[in-house]
Amino acid sequence: MTTSLLQNHQLRWPANWAEVFGREAPLIIEIGFGSGHFLVDLAQKRPSTNVIGVEISLPSLEKAQRKVQNLGLQNVRLLQSDARYLLQALCQPESISEVYINFPDPWPKAKQLHRRLINVDFLHLLATRMVPSGLLDVATDHADYALAITDALESTPYFRSRLTTTFVTEDTERLRTKYEQIGLDEGRICHYYKFVRCDTAVPQSYPIPKEFPMPHAVLQSPLSLDEIEVRYGRWQHSHHACHINFMELYRARDEDVLFVEAYIKEAPVAQRLGLVIRQRQPGNYVINLHELGFPRATRGVQLAIGQLATWLLSLHPQTEILHHNLLPESWTQETA
Repeated sequence: MTTSLLQNHQLRWPANWAEVFGREAPLIIEIGFGSGHFLVDLAQKRPSTNVIGVEISLPSLEKAQRKVQNLGLQNVRLLQSDARYLLQALCQPESISEVYINFPDPWPKAKQLHRRLINVDFLHLLATRMVPSGLLDVATDHADYALAITDALESTPYFRSRLTTTFVTEDTERLRTKYEQIGLDEGRICHYYKFVRCDTAVPQSYPIPKEFPMPHAVLQSPLSLDEIEVRYGRWQHSHHACHINFMELYRARDEDVLFVEAYIKEAPVAQRLGLVIRQRQPGNYVINLHELGFPRATRGVQLAIGQLATWLLSLHPQTEILHHNLLPESWTQETA
């Protein structure tokens, strides 16, 4: 049996789901599947559909994968990812038929509220990826989150309730999840939302991210690698919606190489990766991307290489760029 667990770095932007599943079929997604109980039941009841389960927790992924393999389910794929990345980077507009979100993390503390999944912005993104008349089912047992979900669903013009009310507090038709049963046993009230994607046109404000050729810059500098190393310090750089943290610097033991650890966040992608300053011969340096961890050569990575080169240029007036393949926006105004 083909493994059900997908590898993020092997998926294109957007993914070809017909190729991944080996067939064309309506696409169903469960976001945050936990133990996989609901996901597996859904796949068994709907064998003519392609089912994707997305989850952050590695133990949950491993548990669900064992269930899928033991039952021999061919129509399920599992992905370790956050939902926004799956939707924006991997899914074409109007490609998803149904979405299920069962008991998403409520992030109850005031400083955590921004981490909640469901809000008007998320529903806008979701609407761009769902087919008209696509189905959205949400369930929560957290009273405060229920208020926020209700407000978001009632505010969006892209979904409407399939019920006569915004939500109900009983749903005897759905499979009860383990977490759901625990909440009910503890006396919590569950809220069930059953919505449908309207025919209302939705602005395509969430482009699929682009990948560029592997970025590099070649510089000539009178500085030695030792001098560059000693002058390095951690710093941050932001440009529009991209934020870069230049963190620790490491020196290779047997090579003339400096390795800069960087964190690059650009919706919907966040990457922790390595940038390399390599001395090819005295005074000649190439700055490029290390392949550790299968990085994606995004606009943010282009920007990070450009900013590292900009920093190197600032260290000595005789440092100059010999060649690069970076976007113009990768450089600061002084070096553009």
